[in-house]
Amino acid sequence: MLVNNSMMGGTVVHAQEAVTLVGGAPFGPDDLTEALRLAPRLVAADSGADRALALGLQPEAVIGDMDSLSAGARAVLGPRVHVVPEQETTDFDKALSRIAAPLVLAVGFEGGRLDHALAALHGLVRRAERPCILVGPQTVTCHLPPRLDLGLGGGVLVSLFPLGQVRVDSVGLRWSTTDLVLDPLGRIGTSNESIGPVVLQPDGPGLLLILPRAELSRLAEALTAAPRWPPARDG
Repeated sequence: MLVNNSMMGGTVVHAQEAVTLVGGAPFGPDDLTEALRLAPRLVAADSGADRALALGLQPEAVIGDMDSLSAGARAVLGPRVHVVPEQETTDFDKALSRIAAPLVLAVGFEGGRLDHALAALHGLVRRAERPCILVGPQTVTCHLPPRLDLGLGGGVLVSLFPLGQVRVDSVGLRWSTTDLVLDPLGRIGTSNESIGPVVLQPDGPGLLLILPRAELSRLAEALTAAPRWPPARDG
């Protein structure tokens, strides 16, 4: 279902299956191909629509403030363009907050400017109730839900990075995080390693999980099945 008018709030895309969200930052052709294999419905954030059209793909909706979408793309996509003119949030946040789906795979948000990539990581935490994976060329990143069960084998890189102070109970990591306080200004949890199936249970939102790109399918399945955080009050 599409709501075919510009809006400040409210859901634009309702989906029973996973959705791929494409942004305007550079990405490899395999990134989008793999995302669409797992999440075949395509939505764009602002100039991500230009990148999709250049690959012969037409998103079912484009969401953003449209400060970088080309006139040509606007003409082609017409009523599928949903303008959100406020400047308090990023286009990634605008799009993610308006997609109701079991999972969003976000491509084209890591490969450009560092400030844009950091803003996307902030968006993962800000919209904690919206399961989303940032798909990069080497890694995949998500915001940890209240519990995540990952059927990993041994020797898989598992990195945890806090954007706030948080504790996380863990099973299956070479260096246990149970009883540790992770904090962006103190102890972080990067470059850990699995020794078997991993279970992660943070005591609150604010913790990012980073895995190798090869684990995208496994992470997508686990995140879809995981419980969700409640929406933020401003969500």
